[in-house]
Amino acid sequence: MTERNGRLNEKLEAFSRLLRIMDELREQCPWDRKQTFESLRNLTIEETYELADAILDQNPEDIKEEVGDLMLHMVFYAKIAEEKGAFDIADALDSICDKLVKRHPHIYGDVIVNGEEDVKRNWEQLKLSEGKQSVLQGVPKSLPAMVKAYRMQEKTAQVGFEWEHPEQVWEKVEEEIGEFRQVLREGHDQARREEEFGDVLFSLVNYARFMQIDPETALERVNIKFKKRFEFIEANAPKNLREMSLQEMDALWDEAKRLERK
Repeated sequence: MTERNGRLNEKLEAFSRLLRIMDELREQCPWDRKQTFESLRNLTIEETYELADAILDQNPEDIKEEVGDLMLHMVFYAKIAEEKGAFDIADALDSICDKLVKRHPHIYGDVIVNGEEDVKRNWEQLKLSEGKQSVLQGVPKSLPAMVKAYRMQEKTAQVGFEWEHPEQVWEKVEEEIGEFRQVLREGHDQARREEEFGDVLFSLVNYARFMQIDPETALERVNIKFKKRFEFIEANAPKNLREMSLQEMDALWDEAKRLERK
């Protein structure tokens, strides 16, 4: 217990240090003084993606650095809000603590749960009881489309809008592929083709969710693999790529795959 308390004090001191530095930068640094909610927004999005990259790379040092960068941004937003008289970091932290306690009645109350699914279902019901008009209200509009599709499906499933078996979901995938192919055969316009192709992607995301596969992560891993193999082709091409046949490039692609397996 003494060791735990000692480490907690170290964490609190580190957070206090960040708050002090933020105050100093806001007062003394021309760049930091200039920042607003709006100017920080895109930078925060960039930092979030950098953390996502570090997680995929499974690099603890990079993850630590990116967590720190994002923590700075959170403190920065709170500092700007404090200057506006809106809220401060204590208000933000108290707010999330209150929310966590309220939405975990199986920990801080007398509710009984039988696993993760019960917890998520209770969470969504509690959000609705707090005045949310829709279970989808909390899905950010600016999320990448694939992540947004996954989150919407996940949330609606918590209130029972869900297939019963994976086979049903795969049948829907095949149905949507069939409709997309029919639209292509019939020569429909671009808008209709996009709509039907979107239906295919949405159904595939749903199937991935049933298979407990994160489609965004799965696709990004393929992106990384594709990039690595194509860069191998570029590095080992005996002549300009535009002068090579597809068969010649495929041979180098297969060599890259072989080296990966080794």
